Amino acid sequence: MKKTKNFNFNDKDEAKLLHKLVQELSNPKSYNSVIHRSNHNTPMPSVETLNEIVEDLRAIIFPGYFGQSELTFETIKYYTGAMLDEVHRNLSEQILRGMCFECNSLENTNCDSCAKLANQLSLQFLLQLTELRKILSTDVEAAYIGDPAAKSRGETIFCYPSVYALTNHRIAHELYKLKIPLIPRIISELSHSETGIDIHPGAEIGEFFFMDHGTGIVIGETSIIGKRVRLYQGVTLGAKSFPLDQNGNPIKGIPRHPIVEDDVIIYAGATILGRITIGKGSVIGGNLWVTDDVPPQSKLIQRY
Repeated sequence: MKKTKNFNFNDKDEAKLLHKLVQELSNPKSYNSVIHRSNHNTPMPSVETLNEIVEDLRAIIFPGYFGQSELTFETIKYYTGAMLDEVHRNLSEQILRGMCFECNSLENTNCDSCAKLANQLSLQFLLQLTELRKILSTDVEAAYIGDPAAKSRGETIFCYPSVYALTNHRIAHELYKLKIPLIPRIISELSHSETGIDIHPGAEIGEFFFMDHGTGIVIGETSIIGKRVRLYQGVTLGAKSFPLDQNGNPIKGIPRHPIVEDDVIIYAGATILGRITIGKGSVIGGNLWVTDDVPPQSKLIQRY
């Protein structure tokens, strides 16, 4: 291993070097491609606050498991009300920051209307929490039934990366459907860094979904996954190619990821690429590379 060279600077040399470094880092040529200029004097969305919002929502969706764990039937109403009020205020602020981040206007004329819209979008999202709890309860059931090692449904809620990642994803997906900028992606990446499961907030995922082990799973933006689907670690639902526009840039927003129909199982390390369909009830073996449609009730395995 190459040894790091040691330098001995006196105070005068140190001051000169630091002054030179400041000059270099302050040169517009150095930072033009990476700088963010705050729009309308509004700061960037806060990753820390968004993480707190998601954890509060996790505690609301799964009462007694997270946050205040000593709930009773008498206190849950007051607890939920207080949590919702705080989430609503914080989420409205973060949505507004996300809107300002993507705003191209240098004028402040629409800021009041944007603040009202952010508040409305936050409330629209919160009104989906009952449905979110309902579909996440099916994911809990899928994890419990799908893993013989699971001793209880509560264990999957508290411990399983599949349920953790899906909670983040289903929150992010609802925000994505409301066309809220940036915030859904941050929420997805919070889960990605925690679990190693990478799900784009645009992906549509049906009920009773389970990711066994989960590490290394990648689900692309335009993926559509049916009901009762099970994926194992290292599965990729990705894009095969990226059509380019006349300027040579990738065309965004077009369907480019797989459709996985109901009751499909995809084993560890399989790579499914392109806008293809994996038919209902099919089983895809481990470490396979699939780029063509698979008929329903098929079984793909490696031949040695």
